Amino acid sequence: MTEVNIFIAFTAGIFSFLSPCVLPLIPSYLSFVSGVSLEEMRAPQVESRVRWRVALNSLAFIFGFSLVFVSLGVSASFLGSLFLGYRNLIRVLGGIFIVLVGIYLMGFFKISLLDRYLQFHLKDKPAGYLGSVLVGITFAVAWIPCVGPILGAILTLAGTSAEIEKGVFLLTAYAAGLAFPFFLSAVALNSFFQFFAAFRRHVHLVHRVAGTLLVVVGILLITDYMTLLNTYAIRFTPEWLIKRL
Repeated sequence: MTEVNIFIAFTAGIFSFLSPCVLPLIPSYLSFVSGVSLEEMRAPQVESRVRWRVALNSLAFIFGFSLVFVSLGVSASFLGSLFLGYRNLIRVLGGIFIVLVGIYLMGFFKISLLDRYLQFHLKDKPAGYLGSVLVGITFAVAWIPCVGPILGAILTLAGTSAEIEKGVFLLTAYAAGLAFPFFLSAVALNSFFQFFAAFRRHVHLVHRVAGTLLVVVGILLITDYMTLLNTYAIRFTPEWLIKRL
């Protein structure tokens, strides 16, 4: 697995976090999984016990949604391995799909189903960190229609690899891209609320930037220049890092 694909998947995860149907709900997610009120989290001086409670429950929540996304990566790669003989066709069709997803995200056409997310009305969170893991799994399923275009592009990229290990790496990188800013939000509550207030007016620009990136990735796949780009990336990648990847 090359660092180019990992970078793309990680970046896609960050774009998913910043998407209009995820970012505005982050304060509610943090409050729900930790049991800490928004008023406590917005306090000028957040108590240490509150920070720890939010941070640890957020880690459990992250583990839950990561399980879902990595499982999807395994499934996509497994399906790709079944049709290994059609790898070039899968690469071209996958590239076309990713280009279309990118054009959709840029706003050139709309699919109403993808502009919403499933809503699970959970009145009370199951107790403890295991409860936060279960909530993470539940909300990952709820996010799928909303982050579906970006997630679908990364799953398509995983499917073209036809190797389960690469699919695991790709979706782990995607989950990490989604998890990293989420955890930062949990440990730097005051900074997050300041960022959220300033960034929310620009949140719709995220889809345009993500769409542009996916169009480029799709074209690279169709023309098979992605393989060439990965080859160049390997040349400049330290040997110790290649062994880890």
